[in-house]
Amino acid sequence: MSENTEVIVLGAGIGGLTLALSLHQAGIACRVYEAVAELRPLGVGINLLPHATRELSELGLLPALDAIGVRTQESVFFNSHGQLVFREAAGIAAGYDWPQYSIHRGDLHAVLLAATLERLGPGSVVCGHRCTGVEQDASGVTARFAAPGGAALASVRGAVAVGCDGIHSALRRQLYPNEGPPRYSGINMWRGTAKHKAFLSGASMVRAGWLDLGKMVIYPIRDNVDAEGNQLVNWVAEIHAPQPAQQDWSRPGKLEDFLPAFVDWHFDWLDVPALIRSSDAILEYPMVDQEPLPKWTHGRLTLLGDAAHPMVPRGSNGAGQAIIDARYLAGALRRFGVGAQALEDYDGVRVKATTHVVLTNRSNPPDTILREVFERTGGKRFDRLDEIVTQAQLQAISDNYKRATGFDPAALKARASFL
Repeated sequence: MSENTEVIVLGAGIGGLTLALSLHQAGIACRVYEAVAELRPLGVGINLLPHATRELSELGLLPALDAIGVRTQESVFFNSHGQLVFREAAGIAAGYDWPQYSIHRGDLHAVLLAATLERLGPGSVVCGHRCTGVEQDASGVTARFAAPGGAALASVRGAVAVGCDGIHSALRRQLYPNEGPPRYSGINMWRGTAKHKAFLSGASMVRAGWLDLGKMVIYPIRDNVDAEGNQLVNWVAEIHAPQPAQQDWSRPGKLEDFLPAFVDWHFDWLDVPALIRSSDAILEYPMVDQEPLPKWTHGRLTLLGDAAHPMVPRGSNGAGQAIIDARYLAGALRRFGVGAQALEDYDGVRVKATTHVVLTNRSNPPDTILREVFERTGGKRFDRLDEIVTQAQLQAISDNYKRATGFDPAALKARASFL
């Protein structure tokens, strides 16, 4: 049997590594077990909202994020004709004490991994260990693992185990064996990055169009990527589709499947089809989530991040909620001790909070602003937007989302630290 540890962390993604760093900060021993043989950058751009960066700030990671990401200054909404619908400040510019970041997921992961290995030691993250099951008894848990080739590996003993192993979580499948596959939202996504000169403020997050005809999300995720001072710009195309794409984060996408929806998007602030065509690679993925679970914690076992609450990516909250899960759980383990009581406290708070986020992302995410304008204009150009919908009404949509998902400025500032 391998060396024991207090907390067995299953999965070395954003949530698992944040949990490891937070447990170390709390003085609690842990080890992270990852299924893949080698950790490599995955995905493309994500946004970290102030409620998540507050947690990373408390881990001392903002200087590292500043070196590789973009501090978002504003969130901007346009219709499919390139007309400005709504604009609001973001992060520090909006009065938060913490920034909002637009960042490559692989860069964020690299920062978390480097910090984990530096602070917890080179043996703190163990790759090539796919969890095949976790047993528990009155005094602890035993996790069982297999190598990438299928051979059984030594089991590991701990006080608790936390499944941070993503939407296809082995621990979630053990706890809920009859759940079924992820739920398709009716929207397919194509994603990519391209080198491009700065547009708008140079730190703007743009949402444009609407899903019935085609919607884009566009923002820079790295500055000064070449001698010309270009940025690396992340883009996501989203379109209603009756059939889901294959669920594979590395599945290549085809221009002909989605570019026709955006071929005329030549705006004075950005030539969207030119941006798309200049991308090195295009990935295709269905927008999916799962029905919220009534409970994540079963005795000494619990779930975290996408393993607990996969959500459609329509509010920049997926990675952020995993980070918040990790911080709250580490705080509970420090307060109550490493055992079932702490996991129950975590469950009682975070299941309710994230269920609200999952359901809000389905029905009224920030791009509800675009839906409102699309439905009131029939997707046509407008002459005077205020005669159709007021800026106050659109601001209310944005403010409601902030309250629902935990980053209302006043409430976030007033909240005590989790750890």
